Amino acid sequence: MASTPLLWIRHETRDTERRAPISPKDARELVDGGLDVVVEESHQRIFPIEEYVAAGCRVAAGSWVDAPKDAIVVGLKELPAEPAALTHRHVFFGHAYKGQNGATTLLRRFADGGGQLLDLEYLTDPNGRRHAAFGYWAGYVGAALAVLCRSDRIEPPLRHTSLGSLDDVVRDAGAEGSTALVIGAQGRCGRGARAALSVAGIDPTCWDIEETRNLDRAAILDHEILVNTVLVNEPTPPFLTHTELASADRNLTVIADVTCDVSSEFNLLPIYSAVTSWERPSVRVTTDSRPVDVIAIDNLPSILPLESSLAFSAELAPHLAEVHTLSGPWSRCAEHFSRACHSAGIETERTNA
Repeated sequence: MASTPLLWIRHETRDTERRAPISPKDARELVDGGLDVVVEESHQRIFPIEEYVAAGCRVAAGSWVDAPKDAIVVGLKELPAEPAALTHRHVFFGHAYKGQNGATTLLRRFADGGGQLLDLEYLTDPNGRRHAAFGYWAGYVGAALAVLCRSDRIEPPLRHTSLGSLDDVVRDAGAEGSTALVIGAQGRCGRGARAALSVAGIDPTCWDIEETRNLDRAAILDHEILVNTVLVNEPTPPFLTHTELASADRNLTVIADVTCDVSSEFNLLPIYSAVTSWERPSVRVTTDSRPVDVIAIDNLPSILPLESSLAFSAELAPHLAEVHTLSGPWSRCAEHFSRACHSAGIETERTNA
């Protein structure tokens, strides 16, 4: 490892992704702390490259693919399909440890190149609580879209917006007094969902661990809107199946599945088969005359790129200052990577040291 640790903030390839893992303000703190921060240019990132330069960062001459071997590449969403072999340490949300679609392929790319995934979902304290998450804003946007869908006010394709503009649309949706249930209401996502529903004039029913332990599926169906914010890491009985949706006693019309765990065996809502998109925000999962629509967009916070990026960066930056040491929570990230590869029958070259 070089004497000056190198962080390389990459461009996000997904067209709808305007978020950034590190804001210019927090990049300044990292630079002042002795790190070399390089930023790729991006036409879509919410923060212009000039703000990073003013913060003391260097502008990348090319792509992370050609970055120095000791660079730690930082991003958010999926990597492009090439190169086939990944040689660097990467920090991003890999979604590769629970058998999701493409998980084995991604892990093998790291193994083939001697690289390593430090998955942000597993950057946690010893009790498993995440140090940095977009959860609040994911829950907020998911609940807001559920309100708009319930009122037939979603106008695809979705667009990036500001918090004030989104709130104005939600207030005007005419959903005041609708019934809504938030499952996982005490977590980050749940708090965000409750806040958005409050803007809409809805006082939601709030369930957390105790209520899901003794699940009342009839009560779920009695609400018009369901916002699921529960992420599990072990097999758990689903909240709803097609059998429950066929019930004659159902008020439920809209589900916002913020967790989007659709391709995993841990999916709590096995009633749809693929994530939805900005072009098609919802999918209908019933065939009778009483529709139920599911919203399952896997980058919800990017609809509010400024607010969500600032909040996430403030949580992540202090930990990025130590990522090159692979100590503390980063050692847990490395261990998760090694275990995932082992479970998939993939040998890795890089150790956790």
